[in-house]
Amino acid sequence: MASFFRIVKFSLQDIFRNMSLSFMTVLILILMLLSINTLIVVRVITDESIQTVKEQIDVSIYFHPESTEEEIGEVREYVGSFPEVENEVYLTKEEVLENFKDTYSDNKEILASLDELGENPLGPTLVVKTREPKDYEKIINALSVPEYENIIEAKTFGDTQVAIDRIHSITTQVERFTYFLTALFAIIAFVIIFNTIRVAIYTQRAEIGIKRLVGATNWFISGPYMLESLIFSIISVAVTYGIAHFSIGFLDPYMGVVFGETELLSTYFSSHLLLILGIEFVSVFLLTIVSSGLAMRRYLRT
Repeated sequence: MASFFRIVKFSLQDIFRNMSLSFMTVLILILMLLSINTLIVVRVITDESIQTVKEQIDVSIYFHPESTEEEIGEVREYVGSFPEVENEVYLTKEEVLENFKDTYSDNKEILASLDELGENPLGPTLVVKTREPKDYEKIINALSVPEYENIIEAKTFGDTQVAIDRIHSITTQVERFTYFLTALFAIIAFVIIFNTIRVAIYTQRAEIGIKRLVGATNWFISGPYMLESLIFSIISVAVTYGIAHFSIGFLDPYMGVVFGETELLSTYFSSHLLLILGIEFVSVFLLTIVSSGLAMRRYLRT
């Protein structure tokens, strides 16, 4: 225990002796961790954007007004047999007419035209949702057969695959830039920590020599620097968590306007908090340990 407390004492002395370098080391580690958090935020927003687009996609099947219930039932049964179909909503002629009137409630000319007809010119509609956007084309092709020409009047499908591909493209570019920043900060942190430890060892080379003469082990000599790595890791992760928590609280209201979920980022980070903190701590600690170990290797051999 006495040796451990001495190691703690020497470690704290080294940190305060090189306060400016210690501050820069922690700052660079924080920037690196913030880059990782940015990657996570970008991924969450991307997944939510794609999910929102998918939920807005459907294929509408418009039946002829003269189609019988038996014919429509046959088509519905056929569509429902596809495993790709997630759910379907059937609208009767009357429901379609009411929806049409609600849509064009501000257009008196269209409503007047309907009144002049004296009957409902619209047929039933079947709205189909599939599990993936790529499955809609399969449904449409399956219904584009001669047997259904006199039953189905039209099929409409808003192809949003282009929008999804664009989201992926933008996300990929942002992620690449963030990966570059993370790697850059990691390299800078490695160089700073490496030189911080070397400067500390150089200034204390006489003390290290004395420790050698009195029989100090490699563990006792390297212990303070390893403990410094642990302290740097804990401080950087803690500060990053505070900044991320504040930033997420600031961003969530804006995410709520876009996606309709007021705590999108907060919910994700809360449910994955231990995993995120664990990965960040391990990454920073390994980086600091490796750079410290390389800086000390020369002196531990002598």
